[in-house]
Amino acid sequence: MGGQYKITGDKYPRMRPVRRRGRFAFVAVACVTVLGVLGWGTLQLIDVFTGGDKASAAGAAGCVAPARASASPAAAVLPKPGQVTVNVLNATTRGGLAQKTADELKKRGFRVGEVSNAPEEYDKKVDGTGLLLGPAASLKSSLTVLGTQLPGAEHRADAARKGATVDLIIGNGFKGLAKGADADAALAALTAPRPAPAVEKKSC
Repeated sequence: MGGQYKITGDKYPRMRPVRRRGRFAFVAVACVTVLGVLGWGTLQLIDVFTGGDKASAAGAAGCVAPARASASPAAAVLPKPGQVTVNVLNATTRGGLAQKTADELKKRGFRVGEVSNAPEEYDKKVDGTGLLLGPAASLKSSLTVLGTQLPGAEHRADAARKGATVDLIIGNGFKGLAKGADADAALAALTAPRPAPAVEKKSC
């Protein structure tokens, strides 16, 4: 041994190399890390190919998928033609239009009041197909119903007017009332229920 070690007794010292525990610890940590990464990757692949688990978890957490409201509002409450009294006034230079138009409105169920020429403030001053004139409350009731018979006519409210009677003032562009079938379809569309606007519910 070169004088470095002194041997006494009948036993010899055992020369073992120093254990390298640090290297074993590093290898163990590396193995655990690799296994963890592999496990995480496996879970990600499962989620990709089975998307139902996330949807179930979202539902359990109180999230809901987008939905649309299905309720429909009630139909508009409008008077029937038989509840609307119309004065038919001719503002043109063509004779007989007021009476002819009044007769047709009566056939369609409207009540007819006065039939004559238009007053001076409107005589020969209505350029369109006609002017539907009535009290303010009639804009969304009687005039709306009467408007189905003469599309394109101007609707105007007279704030100073009393009563429920409305005027149909025939203008220079008048060529006749709407066809009966078209007028009936327009009137039915006014009173039919309409679908409610779509309402989106917030989703996760």
